[in-house]
Amino acid sequence: MGSELGITASDAELIDLSPVSIWWATWACVWTVCVLLGVTYLIINRNAQTLRIRGLTLSLSSIGLLHLYWAVCQFATMIGALLPGDCQYWVMGIFLPLGISLFHASSTRFLHVANLQKKYAQYGHHLFEISPEKPKSGLINRFRALSYNAKILTVVGIGMFAQIFLTVLMWVISRKWHSSWGIPGTEVHGTVMAQKTAQGSGWEWWPGVAYQLFWAWIVAPFVLWKSRHIQDTQGWRTQTIGCALANLHGTPMWLIGLYVPAMAPVNAVWVPPQWICLSIWIMEIFTVFVPCYEVWRSHTLRKETLDSIARWELKVKSSGSDEKSLNSTSTMVDSLMSGWKSTNDTIKTTDSRDSVLTMHALEHVLDRNPGPLQKFSALREFSGENIAFLTAVSDWKRSVPAAMLGGPSENAQDKTAIRECFNRALHIYAEFISVRHANFPLNISSQDMATLDAVFDKPTQLLYGEEREMNPVSPFDKFTFDLPSPALTESSEKAINPSTTEIRNLVQFWGKVPEEFAGSVFDDAEKSIKYLVLTNTWPKFIKERRTSVESAGSIQSDATAV
Repeated sequence: MGSELGITASDAELIDLSPVSIWWATWACVWTVCVLLGVTYLIINRNAQTLRIRGLTLSLSSIGLLHLYWAVCQFATMIGALLPGDCQYWVMGIFLPLGISLFHASSTRFLHVANLQKKYAQYGHHLFEISPEKPKSGLINRFRALSYNAKILTVVGIGMFAQIFLTVLMWVISRKWHSSWGIPGTEVHGTVMAQKTAQGSGWEWWPGVAYQLFWAWIVAPFVLWKSRHIQDTQGWRTQTIGCALANLHGTPMWLIGLYVPAMAPVNAVWVPPQWICLSIWIMEIFTVFVPCYEVWRSHTLRKETLDSIARWELKVKSSGSDEKSLNSTSTMVDSLMSGWKSTNDTIKTTDSRDSVLTMHALEHVLDRNPGPLQKFSALREFSGENIAFLTAVSDWKRSVPAAMLGGPSENAQDKTAIRECFNRALHIYAEFISVRHANFPLNISSQDMATLDAVFDKPTQLLYGEEREMNPVSPFDKFTFDLPSPALTESSEKAINPSTTEIRNLVQFWGKVPEEFAGSVFDDAEKSIKYLVLTNTWPKFIKERRTSVESAGSIQSDATAV
């Protein structure tokens, strides 16, 4: 039988400065520095779209706990003989299970976000009321009725409490680490090193083993199965799959290292916990460095898009044919959206690639046919709120009454029209901007947010109440598991349909319309979101459309040849 720290009864109670132990200690220091740099980079760029949607608080908290366990194990061959017999028991019984719980709770966020984004793909910017359902009796039904946040807190909290309780209970009832109390017959005997060797394994460790197997072999495969049809462009699904697969081998190989005598030569240089540490190392790569790469890629994509726009604008200015260029851009975009093979030759030219990445091309699609872009942003980018907001504001601007364009009016009809316009704007604010009520608050500057809050925040609180006190896009202000609004459950999704009465027809604000309210109230936020879409979502959407067109052209050519 092996030992958790790889020590044997014949080892001396001294620090080990062999090349193997020095290597692992050096590796621990180098990798820790790398992880810290990666975490720092993520925190600095925490407002990037790909990170805001992930929620850094939970994932980085789990990585912190797991890395503490990982670091202790790297020094096992060096200082294992000097550590108290129950040191590794507490490290593995506390840091590892708590870290694993938080991590897998974080991974379920992927499914939650994808589920919430479906409404933007299905209904765009239309705001529908969710028909209330009569609550069912019974503990299970009450649990199902909870929000995503409450469910995760409940499951993870119960699991953590159970694991800590069992860890403490095993330590108390066993005389392996204390001979003055506990169950008779559980003592260990012999020299100090013989006792430490025996303390490194045994039935006392099994609650932790079962806990790890539950998350790695039940929860993780469930998440993989539920996410099988999700294809995002932000590397989040890749991250989830990689971390789930990385956990599968850890606990079984740890048990083999402990209980298979033939593993003794391996344990001398690779202690049993290193198998779990290998899982943690892979998880850190996918949780820290894959998001870092995605942030870097988004920065690169933005720069490439801006360079492309600059080239196109320079060409247009030099040719002096603005109207002709705009018409050709519109034609090119229409061809891309239609997907006909006849556009294959034209969409491959440099000028064409530059023209379709311009703001005019984006606005043309938003005005004529935003549906495909809306679905792409919701299902692939998880940023469906951006396109939904732009289309909502566009529709709202077309309904702005003429009375708002002139000076103050005392006409009763004008006042009624202005109030109706304000109520429509109020619902746009609540759905897309308010950090208290929006599912996915828009990523706009604090100045723009403050300007809109001054106009809409108090009326929104009167209509909707105060949902939250925290800003969900600032992941380190307060610990949060969830997106800031109640989850859209499967049952509530079924209650949503295009024939349902819209919220704005049921709820109205009858107080005084703020003097700051004007037809241009959303202009700054609209410009900010358009720029964000232009430099992030739009080039990815164009690339996918081009690929689709080229694939369709290839298939059509093959069919013609046959």
